[in-house]
Amino acid sequence: MLSIALVVEPQFQVMSMAALTAFEFVNLVADEQIYDLHLVSETGGAVRTSFGVTIDSHPFDLRIHDTVIVAGGLEVVPAAAGTIGYLQTIARHSRRLAAICNGAFILAEAGLLDGRRATTHWASARMLRERFPAVKVDEDRIFIVDGSIWTSAGMTAGLDLALGMVEHDLGADMARTVAQHLVLHHRRAGGQSQHSALLEIDAKSDRIQTALGYARHNLRSELSVEELAGVANLSPRQFSRAFRAETGRSPAKAVEHLRIEAARVMMEQTRHPIETVAAETGFADRERMRRAFIRTFGQPPQVIRRNAQFAEASDETQHA
Repeated sequence: MLSIALVVEPQFQVMSMAALTAFEFVNLVADEQIYDLHLVSETGGAVRTSFGVTIDSHPFDLRIHDTVIVAGGLEVVPAAAGTIGYLQTIARHSRRLAAICNGAFILAEAGLLDGRRATTHWASARMLRERFPAVKVDEDRIFIVDGSIWTSAGMTAGLDLALGMVEHDLGADMARTVAQHLVLHHRRAGGQSQHSALLEIDAKSDRIQTALGYARHNLRSELSVEELAGVANLSPRQFSRAFRAETGRSPAKAVEHLRIEAARVMMEQTRHPIETVAAETGFADRERMRRAFIRTFGQPPQVIRRNAQFAEASDETQHA
């Protein structure tokens, strides 16, 4: 039996508990208790959620859990010293540690994300990057696995993370069956960009906004730093420095994200050949676009299109 512990602190968001549902359904499908589920906190007893109800929990103890998952909250606040110490200790013994949404900040406080790739909610990604520069933050993934550490994006992405754990433990068939019971995609298409208004990259100055607007409307152009700097009426060095300061990313990374998002929309909403989509969105060829999709979404363009067509067909069936 695999023990799963969800670590909660006062004001945690109750949606974090949804991740445990995936493990619960494994037990239901298998008709045996494969996973043993626990809710734990520093002092045990009633823990108040972000919207006011209380949930009972067990206090931290010496029990070794196979997997420890840190719940997220609506606000990013320092974790209790007892929670940090517990995670640092349990990390030496548990097979996996994970964090849902802003729970990544707690793992980072404990030093457990140093040198690792991690994600969190898109709205908190820049804060995580600034507070913990040793963490390799990727704000456009539903969840990330780096060694024994798993992190998810928003609260609902905790379910994607849990399904990923189920697949890792018990295989794709079990994960797919659990997803069907939960009326979820086995593997959700797309990164956070579809939810985070990636096309509206925030910039403070008119010059950088003008350059971004130019890039959005000229994706077939090379969009080099020199080209964008000319639009902003800055030197390439000044432009690169100002762009990163205002957006938190390099011009090249921002342009790639704009191209990926535009290509995703075309793949989902049109039937244009992949070569056409690649050309229209500024990728040199279909292979370069495929690599960019896999890097960002974890899936090639054909799968993104197939999932969109499947979802559309399902909606038509439901409304027939």
